[in-house]
Amino acid sequence: MRGPGRDPGPPLDLPGRRSAYAGDVALDLSRIIKAYDVRGLVPTELSREVARAIGAAFAAAVVLPDAGADARPGVVVGRDMRESGPELVDAFAEGLTAAGVDVTLIGLCSTDGLYFASGQMDLPGAMFTASHNPAEYNGIKLCRSGARPVGQETGLAQVRELAQGYLEHGIPDPAGDAGQVVERDLLADYAGFLRSLVDLSGARPLKVVVDAGNGMAGLTVPAVLGDAAGLPGLPLELVPLYFELDGSFPNHEANPLEPANLIDLQAAVVANEADLGLAFDGDADRCFVVDERGGAVSPSAVTALVGLAEVTKELAAGRAPTVIHNLITSRAVPDLLSAAGASVVRTRVGHSFIKAQMAQHGAVFGGEHSAHYYFRDFWFADTGMLAALHVLAALSSQDRTMSELAEMFEPYSGSGEINSTVADAAAATERVLHAYRAAYPEVVVDTLDGVTVSHWESHPQWWFNLRASNTEPLLRLNVEAADQDIMEKVRDDVLSLVREPAVPTEEEEAS
Repeated sequence: MRGPGRDPGPPLDLPGRRSAYAGDVALDLSRIIKAYDVRGLVPTELSREVARAIGAAFAAAVVLPDAGADARPGVVVGRDMRESGPELVDAFAEGLTAAGVDVTLIGLCSTDGLYFASGQMDLPGAMFTASHNPAEYNGIKLCRSGARPVGQETGLAQVRELAQGYLEHGIPDPAGDAGQVVERDLLADYAGFLRSLVDLSGARPLKVVVDAGNGMAGLTVPAVLGDAAGLPGLPLELVPLYFELDGSFPNHEANPLEPANLIDLQAAVVANEADLGLAFDGDADRCFVVDERGGAVSPSAVTALVGLAEVTKELAAGRAPTVIHNLITSRAVPDLLSAAGASVVRTRVGHSFIKAQMAQHGAVFGGEHSAHYYFRDFWFADTGMLAALHVLAALSSQDRTMSELAEMFEPYSGSGEINSTVADAAAATERVLHAYRAAYPEVVVDTLDGVTVSHWESHPQWWFNLRASNTEPLLRLNVEAADQDIMEKVRDDVLSLVREPAVPTEEEEAS
């Protein structure tokens, strides 16, 4: 049981502070600490000083208040392969240990490897990664013990506020004994745990091409799908692409959501006559699937496929399963999983929201259109590697090809996410809403996340969602319809309204 918490320290204006920015204007941390995590350019935005301040703030806002009254507070810290990682981790650990917090460094790992460590050790965690962002970026994903999320509404705003004060006025002097730093290797434990959740030992042999994108899957795939962690071999023939850990990403960006970054994998699958291909992003917490013909399998289809496996397992155990999906996933997800006997809960986009809903509903599984997959048996956290194991198990347990299997879970036509640069996102959204309400009085509109306009209960069936970016002047459009022609018409009509040139004001015309 957790105790009443600890005092995070004296007010910021007391003497005895060390200012990291001595006389300079401190960086506005709202530029790099957003709704879900920390992400910034190194070193102009995310420097040693900033990392140290965030470490001290994480200790004060999250770690110490959550620690048991008699427990020694600790944090587990991992990093990806970016060159800036070791220095930033070292500075972050300084901020923690100065506050009396012990630090366990697990070195190179995937983000889901860090979540595993947080869950297994029951400690708050910090993962240094900028995921799929270019080499000049780095970032921090924070979690409470048991891999529970730290987002804007669950502690990240407090971390930002405190860290901002530390940069401007100095970090508090240590109030007691400094924390200790130890190192630990958890890769084999991580691999063994995932293997225990999905049994592939009796599966039919598969040839699998894996594109690690020079990211952390180059470390985790050989451990989980191969024998690098000392586990028994699986009936898999792995064909590796870009397994060398290199944070400069010399071959392509480690962002499989962009079609251009799948081209090498698609070609290699066909050339090697493989059964399927897997692509991971830079921190290897997202997994994308390519079928034997080189076609991309939508994350919604993967959500339905994996969700069905988890629902079936829950029903067999006599439990009532719940599955979470965000509002951008295909309507096939709630349709198929509801028909299979699951309660389905729709939520907004973003891992902190999904994780909160997963825990609130005790959901066995959750999926997002961005290829984040969440599991109750993985502390409600997301792991692309566990999703990959489920896909391999589903394919190897029957004689269909990957394309035939995926087709069962992709009955509708989707546009994918399309970004439009707009000067006034609210005005563009209102323009679209006005036009569609006038043309289709029967549409249903909701504002759970952006605006979703649905004609799904009428014919022809279609829906679309418009969401504004939190960081850029962009509107993001997703469209789905019962057939391709209708999807393309709705897509093109909405885009023409979104991208309609602004009408100049009288003052602008006069000038």
